[in-house]
Amino acid sequence: MKNLILTIGLFTLFLTGSQGFSQTKRIPGALGREEYIEVEKNVRLHVTDLGTGQPIVLIQGWPLSDAMYQYQYAFFIEKGYRVIGITLRGYGLSDKPAGKYDYDVFADDIKAVLDKVKIENATLGGFSMGGAIVIHYTAKYNASHISKLALFGAAAPIWTKRADFNYGFWTKEDVNSLIELNNTNRPQLFDNFGKIFPANETSVSPGLGNWLGTIQGQSSFYATGECLKALRDTDLREDLKKINIPTLILHGKLDKICSYELAEQMHSSIKNSTLIPLDKSGHALFIEELTKFNTELLNFIKK
Repeated sequence: MKNLILTIGLFTLFLTGSQGFSQTKRIPGALGREEYIEVEKNVRLHVTDLGTGQPIVLIQGWPLSDAMYQYQYAFFIEKGYRVIGITLRGYGLSDKPAGKYDYDVFADDIKAVLDKVKIENATLGGFSMGGAIVIHYTAKYNASHISKLALFGAAAPIWTKRADFNYGFWTKEDVNSLIELNNTNRPQLFDNFGKIFPANETSVSPGLGNWLGTIQGQSSFYATGECLKALRDTDLREDLKKINIPTLILHGKLDKICSYELAEQMHSSIKNSTLIPLDKSGHALFIEELTKFNTELLNFIKK
């Protein structure tokens, strides 16, 4: 009797193991992908790497993480794409070291990840500050690893007004106040941005708002402050002139954080660009008009 029970147990274990193995084998190329990639000594970035097929690489905005793209991951995996979300240092589940937090550092980090995963002909997309960063990456590295660029509510070419650039909502003094608030009352800073993130009070549900709040709460106070300085000071106008690959610009017409005027400035400066407004969206265009956002991005990638 004991031998019979042992035999049945081993047979069940064999079947279970065989089924598990066969299920794994049905997902070619999905094994062995690293969730954390070291970009320099003692600095690892969290990377979401899902699906198979033509690659799409997504960079988050301030002060979120790659988790913000959850509903893009779900959509594009089903459409047969490989989606790679890179969380910038200082945010989400990535390491949060001291040191510089500027667009040069972030561009270098993206290059290190793309070198490691060895992909080519990807579409690289970035939201808000992430949009500014992918512009700088494309210009600095001559579109290495990528063949298309996508900008979502990008904080570019300049986020703050100056004598020769009178566009957008923010002055350097405004951003200095944000930095001070970050250093004294971060919950208030996030609450203030939460109120102007969507087009209106009902365009993002309370549940989605709370979800985004949990993501931004993972950010380092040091990184959020240093990135506000980068947003305040960086001028990408020369970078825009260096971009020659097809570029999609998706931007909410009702954006209260990155004015639609910025999208028009990017469109006029990037040679091979297409600007598509999302008429009902504020800065949260990736969830406010989720279907249109995903569909327009898919159409652009398929061209």
